[in-house]
Amino acid sequence: MALIKEVRGFTPEIGENTYLAENATVVGDVVIGKDCSIWFNAVLRGDVNSIRIGNRVNIQDGSVLHTLYQKSVVEIGDDVSVGHNVVIHGAKIENGALIGMGAIVLDHAVIGEGAIVAAGSVVLSGTQVEPGSIYAGVPAKFVKKVDSEQAKEMNQKIAKNYLMYSGWFKEE
Repeated sequence: MALIKEVRGFTPEIGENTYLAENATVVGDVVIGKDCSIWFNAVLRGDVNSIRIGNRVNIQDGSVLHTLYQKSVVEIGDDVSVGHNVVIHGAKIENGALIGMGAIVLDHAVIGEGAIVAAGSVVLSGTQVEPGSIYAGVPAKFVKKVDSEQAKEMNQKIAKNYLMYSGWFKEE
């Protein structure tokens, strides 16, 4: 069973039909929407400020979400995929975005709707990633615009796949 821990009077709220892997950790001021999945070794630390996650979001293995005390929060919209070993620290990820494996997204960055942050990229504090675009590199820079409908469709498909994968674990 996942570690769900109250801190400073805040108890995590977990949405309906959300899968938490046995060794996922969800602490403090965290609200997770419906049909989400929080995978193995993922850590959502809402101990110093809030983390808000929309519906149909997958936080993949080894990812860490955290904030700055009284200075930043994590906000994740609907249909977002957060790849393996991602760090999101006090940033906003809008609907339908995809954060590639091993990426780091720092405080007050905003990842626009349907945007893609390439694997291994570092999105610096305060960066505004344009909706429907791909950013890559260290530090992450604009690469190109993508067909926003195609990107949205792809990201929704990934989110739906992770909902299916989580169902395999619920059945056991």
